[in-house]
Amino acid sequence: MTRHVVVIGAGPAGLAAAEQALRAGAEVTVLDQADVPGGQYYRTLPEAYEDRTPAAFTQRRRVLEHPRCRWWPNSTVWALEHPEADRIDAGRAGVGGLGADHFEADSPGTNHLSADRPPRVHVLRGPADGSARERLVLSPDALVIATGAHDRTLPFPGWQLPGVFTAGAAQALAKGEGVAVGRRVLVAGSGPFLLPVAESLLRVGAEVVAVLESNTARTVRKGWSRRPWRLVRHAGKAGELIRYAATLARHRVSYRMGRAVVEAKGDDRVREVVTARVNPDWSVVKGTERTYRVDAVCVGHGFVPQLELAVAAGCDLDGGFVRVDRDQRTTVRGVFAAGEVTGIGGAVAAAAEGAVAGRVAAGGAADRKLRVARDHTGEFARRLAAAHPIGAAWVGWLRPGTIVCRCEETTVAELREAAGDPVQAGPHALKLRTRAGLGPCQGRMCGPAVAELCGGTASHHRPIAQPIRLGELAELEESHEHP
Repeated sequence: MTRHVVVIGAGPAGLAAAEQALRAGAEVTVLDQADVPGGQYYRTLPEAYEDRTPAAFTQRRRVLEHPRCRWWPNSTVWALEHPEADRIDAGRAGVGGLGADHFEADSPGTNHLSADRPPRVHVLRGPADGSARERLVLSPDALVIATGAHDRTLPFPGWQLPGVFTAGAAQALAKGEGVAVGRRVLVAGSGPFLLPVAESLLRVGAEVVAVLESNTARTVRKGWSRRPWRLVRHAGKAGELIRYAATLARHRVSYRMGRAVVEAKGDDRVREVVTARVNPDWSVVKGTERTYRVDAVCVGHGFVPQLELAVAAGCDLDGGFVRVDRDQRTTVRGVFAAGEVTGIGGAVAAAAEGAVAGRVAAGGAADRKLRVARDHTGEFARRLAAAHPIGAAWVGWLRPGTIVCRCEETTVAELREAAGDPVQAGPHALKLRTRAGLGPCQGRMCGPAVAELCGGTASHHRPIAQPIRLGELAELEESHEHP
């Protein structure tokens, strides 16, 4: 019997998973909230889409036009449903049936599914701002979660001002719409992603006044130089780095390390940003402040995995990422995860993981070539994390009145007061008292910062994983789709 594999996310991981599942003979449904495939990495202007011919764009056509593939753009997965009767306690039942390659031991209380099928997938099809979205339910034989990640931005005084953008948002506007977020733009934060963001802004005519990497040169060098002979495997990344460096040099854009944005100033919008030299732990070196006049600033401190659906499925987390085995299986039967939800490693690593996940999800076995490619890119992800860590002393940038939750305008002082209250302890009470994380973004922007400031975890189960209108929720009829 042909297996039906549902892939959530059409970025590098999702497309690779779909391709390998199709090669293994499965029926595949690919879902994405965007109207075009490719994710953030392969975003481009609509008129340029058909003209691009790299392998990635050829892959899109090969996968999404396959007769056994259904491509559902503008599709929001708002819930994953497990019948409670299917849940068993792994402490009693062990991990039988998951295969010899799966987890040898699990923490007590971990829930697995006794049923052979993964959760049902509740989908809304149609533009997010539309009023007549169609409700559908998919019942796959295997589910691949490849939802990617979004920017992590650390709060600082003034970050709520108009003109302060995440690095990813600035790049999306530049690559997808040809729009620059400002005329004079500062790019700052941590990680190599700052370089393509600066390049995208330069291409659409913005003046990039500087690119600032918060980590010191010593920290970055130490992270990348461990076992340097293994860097030969990632020679392609060196070519990208040289190209970005040449672009910055051609436009006379300075790249400075060990420097961070610590304040944004302005009345109606950002007019100035204050930067300062920081120590390896990101504490500010007094007297090193410098002010830039700008009309926009793009800040990104790495990425946060989009875990809402993985958590809703019941997947265990490990260090803030979805826990997977060597076949990309999660701790829930029939559910696989690939890409940034399992670790931040870039497009190549995501695609390598997706290839393994798709092949195994379709009932096949990942060959040695796929596994080796995945393992090599995993090493790159670990180097990336070591070279561009988040310094623990960033909280020293904050003041009592600094807004942490921009949706609800919750300040540092309010969070610390609530966290110190012994009567109303715990993350749930903290949310109810301060409303941090209860706004439109549901903690996607402030969640990690709140967790670091107050303790606790930034990820928790939401029965409704994505925004849905009350009228849509009240609609009684759902169409059950099968391959």
